[in-house]
Amino acid sequence: MRNVEVAWVLAEMADLMEILGENIYKIRAYRKGAQSIENLEEDINQLNSTGQLEKVDGIGKKLANNIRELLTTGTFPEYEEIKQRVPRGLLNFLAIPGLGPKSVQLIYQHLGITSLDELEEAARSRKIRQLPGMGSKTELAILRGIDLLRNQGARVTLGIADPIAEELTGYLSTLPDVERVSITGSLRRRQELVGDIDLLVASTKPARVREVFVKHPLIQEIVYEEGDRLVVLTTGGARCELLLVAPAQFFPTLLWSTGSKGHYQALQQIALEQGSGLDLTGLGGMAPKEWQSEEDIYRQLGLDYIPPELRENRGEIEAARRGQLPDLLELEHIRGDLHVHTDWSDGVHSLEEMAEAAQHRGYEYLAITDHSKSLAISRGLNEERLMYQRIKIEKLNEEFKDFRLLSGIEVDILSNGALDFSDDVLCDLDVVIASVHTGFKQEREQLTERVVAALKNEHVDILAHPTGRLLGRREPYALDVERVLEVARQTGTILEINASPDRLDLGDAHCRQAKNLGITMAINTDAHDWRRFDDMKYGVATARRGWLTKEDVLNTLPLDKLLKRLGR
Repeated sequence: MRNVEVAWVLAEMADLMEILGENIYKIRAYRKGAQSIENLEEDINQLNSTGQLEKVDGIGKKLANNIRELLTTGTFPEYEEIKQRVPRGLLNFLAIPGLGPKSVQLIYQHLGITSLDELEEAARSRKIRQLPGMGSKTELAILRGIDLLRNQGARVTLGIADPIAEELTGYLSTLPDVERVSITGSLRRRQELVGDIDLLVASTKPARVREVFVKHPLIQEIVYEEGDRLVVLTTGGARCELLLVAPAQFFPTLLWSTGSKGHYQALQQIALEQGSGLDLTGLGGMAPKEWQSEEDIYRQLGLDYIPPELRENRGEIEAARRGQLPDLLELEHIRGDLHVHTDWSDGVHSLEEMAEAAQHRGYEYLAITDHSKSLAISRGLNEERLMYQRIKIEKLNEEFKDFRLLSGIEVDILSNGALDFSDDVLCDLDVVIASVHTGFKQEREQLTERVVAALKNEHVDILAHPTGRLLGRREPYALDVERVLEVARQTGTILEINASPDRLDLGDAHCRQAKNLGITMAINTDAHDWRRFDDMKYGVATARRGWLTKEDVLNTLPLDKLLKRLGR
């Protein structure tokens, strides 16, 4: 069990206790423990095996004992006991934006509601506003949240799905009865939200593999089991589907299960046009055992190999026929990150720590872009603090070799379209990022003109997380994206792919639109903690889904060319 899975269980334990109105100090202990473990650099399993659990900040004797049992058995008695006391449907309430454990407790205690249907009915019949501390806005937020949940289904972000998939594929690959294993489905295509975590296994002993697989601590419940298919719920509630096939069928099944449905059907049509067929039993007289890779299948169809990220039936097959598929961006092409935060505002780590971590990744540069003054909740920098930070950055740069910190700011776009700092301040910075953090509910025209005004400011280099969405939690704000793209094309402003798996903003469809307009993109992590530098892979995946190449992305440039492109 990985650190993040342990943290999930402890955080859920805290939520359950808060719903039941348990001791506040116990709740805080579990929350602090969850946060400490999520931020740990060391592997929790290693700390457990060496008897150092209680040395972790916030982990006392009792919590350490529960964690030990969790690592050994996948659960602990107190967790199982409290899950029995809380109706399962209440946990779904916590997925509604703005509805925390205290609100859920209030709704449950006063109205006895335990399902989303009952909650929706209570909101529509105006019962929620009668509860202490709640009003009509709460009811409206609940109805919007339920609608969002239902449209989203049980989908999870890549940031949740990836660690689970990596853990389970790693585990499966160690089993003697497993010959091959791969992530497949929408997760392999790097879709921003995935329903099931799909895994494909080649084995001559599928029953034995199933038997061992379900004993993994991450597996919480078997949902469905029939033939070669097994669906389970994992810790944290994400669904995982295991598909078991004979070794000879691995690659045709990998192609089929990766999808998308439209892409695979288009391949079948090509096979029919060639006088054969494509299914899991073969292609044009070629038996599955003769395929040693997906490349073999595409080659027999007369196509260049199509990377999984492009398999959405959006023109990739025609491009593969013509030999015109893009040479997609790779993670190793990224030379730096142009949007990160430090402990000068709401980040965790210092300038020195962020710089050290960036150098450790082999970056040539890192732009420090803390929040500006109007974002007081995030300790935004005023003009004086920004000046002192610039001086500190200049001094640090004297110590570096083959690396440079860039002085910058994430300047707020105010409600009237003005920027949080004057041009006199912005002109002295290496990088200026503009973004919206407030006023999300403005009308479409007003919000669009607000963003357009920022794009037209000559000192703004990059528009960050342009649509403001939080995947599964907050819809994009009302923005005329096509107009924003056109103005960015005219002004030469760079648009961000925010690599946080909770954002991935701009999304792949808008990335492709931007590429077709000749707009340069920047892929940034928006890291508030150097550990989030790893999120760059999610931004690169989104860029690949948007058909972006190395030439389309600003931070693939070496430092000298980057500064020239920024006009510095």
